[in-house]
Amino acid sequence: MSNSVTKRSEILFCYDISDANPNGDPLDANKPRIDEETKTNIVTDVRLKRTIRDYLYEHRGYNGKDGKDIFVREISLENGYIQDGKTRAKDFKENPNTIKEQCIDVRLFGGVIPLEEKKKDKKKKNPEMIEGEESDENKGNSITFTGPVQFKIGRSLHQVELTHIKGSGAFASGDSSTQKTFREEYVLPYSFIAFHGIINEKAATHTGMTDADIGELIEGIWNGTKNLISRSKFGQMPRLLLKVTYKESGYFIGDLDKRISISGVENELKIRSLKDFKLDTSELVKVLEANKDKIEKIELIKDEYLTLTNEIGNATLLKI
Repeated sequence: MSNSVTKRSEILFCYDISDANPNGDPLDANKPRIDEETKTNIVTDVRLKRTIRDYLYEHRGYNGKDGKDIFVREISLENGYIQDGKTRAKDFKENPNTIKEQCIDVRLFGGVIPLEEKKKDKKKKNPEMIEGEESDENKGNSITFTGPVQFKIGRSLHQVELTHIKGSGAFASGDSSTQKTFREEYVLPYSFIAFHGIINEKAATHTGMTDADIGELIEGIWNGTKNLISRSKFGQMPRLLLKVTYKESGYFIGDLDKRISISGVENELKIRSLKDFKLDTSELVKVLEANKDKIEKIELIKDEYLTLTNEIGNATLLKI
């Protein structure tokens, strides 16, 4: 079995999207999420985690067979309803150990495991309880695992422009109508988005995350983004993925996404492709160099069409 994770890591992931919607807000006509103050595009960490989960489910065999599964996934029941959390937990006989062993998303991202109501017993202590959490006996209905892998909300490195598109549908608007229905959608002509993440070796001891799991995570980030070939996500491509592993337990630089920026652009709203700008990595290179004594290794994969102002030295190829 793969080794347990003992070192802390940071992740910087950049991707772009053209003429599509990276993360719609269901409470606002499914429009792309935009920070009204800065006019930058927002993508939730939940969206990125879903991308990873979907890739692992569809392409890496985490589909409920051979002891490999995704805990948080949509499962349809025979009555047409969608399985809820408590019913999902029963698939594993409500055994937290079994859930962690089989479900890579719990090992990576943690989760709340709903359980049947139990009588409170303050004298008993659940051996699966995370430090600082109440046991399931005390809570009465769940066990919480803090995920070792956490991402901040992603943001575009530039201002974006929202485009409203209207069109006609294929069907009539009613049984006796001669007019077709109309459809409308909101897209972004272009958005270059950066995510920052932490791999916490301390939390990994509670979920049982391994080095092999991290390998699957990295592949899911890169290839999962590339394989989002739905109507609203087509046009999305991974461009840069950086993983920094540290020597000291608990140490990390932080805010790697704030160490990069867009350069060579007069009007950010006119950006339409990688040809229109360079990614300024001068501050990132500077902070990595300043912390080189605390860094064990730097791994990187970069799209050939992305131009950096400063190459990241001493980086080895990140295996996908």
